[in-house]
Amino acid sequence: MLVSLHVRNLALIEETEVFFQPGLNILTGETGAGKSVILGSVALALGAKADRDMIRTGAEYALIELTFEGSEEVREALRRMDLPAEDNQIILQRRVMPNRSICRINGETVPIRQMRELAGLLIDIHGQHDSQILLQTKRHLEILDAYAEKELPHVKEAYAACWREHSAILQEIAENELDEQTRKREISLAEFERDEIEEANLQAGEDEQLERDYRRMVNGRKIAETLNLVHGLTGEEEGNGAGELTGRALRELSQVLSCDDGLGQLVQLLADVDGLLNDFNRAVSEYLSDLEFDEEQLSETENRLNTVNHLKDKYGSTIEEVLAYAEQKNQELDRLLHQEEWLEQRRRELSENEKMLAQLAQRLTALRTKAAQEFQKDMESALQDMNFLHVEFQVSLTQKDSFGAEGKDEVVFLISTNPGEPVKPLAAIASGGELSRIMLALKTITAKQEKIGTFIFDEIDAGISGKTAWKVSEKLGILGRTHQIICITHLPQIAAMADHHFYIEKNATDHSTATTITELSEADSLKELARLSGAAQLTESVLANAKEMKDLAEKKKQN
Repeated sequence: MLVSLHVRNLALIEETEVFFQPGLNILTGETGAGKSVILGSVALALGAKADRDMIRTGAEYALIELTFEGSEEVREALRRMDLPAEDNQIILQRRVMPNRSICRINGETVPIRQMRELAGLLIDIHGQHDSQILLQTKRHLEILDAYAEKELPHVKEAYAACWREHSAILQEIAENELDEQTRKREISLAEFERDEIEEANLQAGEDEQLERDYRRMVNGRKIAETLNLVHGLTGEEEGNGAGELTGRALRELSQVLSCDDGLGQLVQLLADVDGLLNDFNRAVSEYLSDLEFDEEQLSETENRLNTVNHLKDKYGSTIEEVLAYAEQKNQELDRLLHQEEWLEQRRRELSENEKMLAQLAQRLTALRTKAAQEFQKDMESALQDMNFLHVEFQVSLTQKDSFGAEGKDEVVFLISTNPGEPVKPLAAIASGGELSRIMLALKTITAKQEKIGTFIFDEIDAGISGKTAWKVSEKLGILGRTHQIICITHLPQIAAMADHHFYIEKNATDHSTATTITELSEADSLKELARLSGAAQLTESVLANAKEMKDLAEKKKQN
């Protein structure tokens, strides 16, 4: 549920904050007051394209912040994104500047794609132009599948996996159906690459040891000079080295040990130092003896290192990758040397895959056929409730000649809104206003499958009036029982159904213009209903008519 909307410096809005409630939230206002800006700000916060012209004149940036109560599914999505999800509150913020925008979820900066991904779980925004998706027949299968739920998702998942395997096998076969000349050329190249690697007799970790040996040999003279100097300073040969001086000090201190037992600790400490120096000097001597090498050894190490690096440059960044490449070439050679047998095996696998694909496609068709029958009935009922009195709605489900990513089914929605007329595709007969009502009917029957908690409708009342407006109002009220609905309207019939009524107003001064939004009291809501009804003055009879309209809406809510 959308709890609050905070907007600053967006178009005509200097700063406003509105707190939405569960149920049906209705937004009304004078033409040009900025109603579309309010809902446009929601879309902007959820990742819609930003335009620098949206920033209020004189401001450096625009800020939109949405606060939601999130479901467990939303919190799980946050955890997948490695974003804070400790409590039930989700805050989406977007700051729009002239050259860029910054998106944040629960205070963490995120790419806009993550904002859009999360938005798809939180809210569904429906404007008049969004009804146009009903005219896209490729979306009809998607809508039917969303309605079907139950078994269908599992069968679709199994079919999708089988389809991916089918596509992979087809690609492998296409890539390996080589003519004889190409096959021989591929064999020659694979043999050369494999032999080049195998002849090198690489050992895992060899490159690291070679690098260490090479560095030591190249810097051998410098290392030897330094260690000889160190050995002279810490040893006993020069007579004044640390080892000689420490030994002399230990002998002197030991001679007075009998004079005071307390000197024992000092003698022990000095003996430890003497022992450490002796160990250190032995280690230096051993290192110096191992350091001896000749130019031939350096040349061999350098050549071997060059060979290893050459193979790594060609076949992989590590020796393990190079060896894996050689194994890959062996497998490729086996396939090339036995091409016909290999292709025959893959064709058999393709045949088995297509049998499974056909079974799953048939299962999809059966499930969709069953769902289509139920969907037709539900849609006709929902459309009749919205004053399509003689409507006939059908789902045309036909089969394609070949498999596709979604099966073999093609789905087209057909409708007739007048008695005696045959059903035709939606695009052939539906007007803009009719499409809005059809979309609302669709939302009411698919809402139970929707995991989204909030629906926003803008211009859902386009092209309707009178009884039809009441029917649309009733449907919005029904939808508001299970979901949070936010709706902009110009019609009093729809506004009367509001559980919470907000008024959007544009205020002008000598120097600026600003849009504000406030929740109306019951009395102010009646005045707004009167205005929407076209009343020039707020007389007692006009307000009585508004009260009657509100009472009628309340009765309809109880039914």
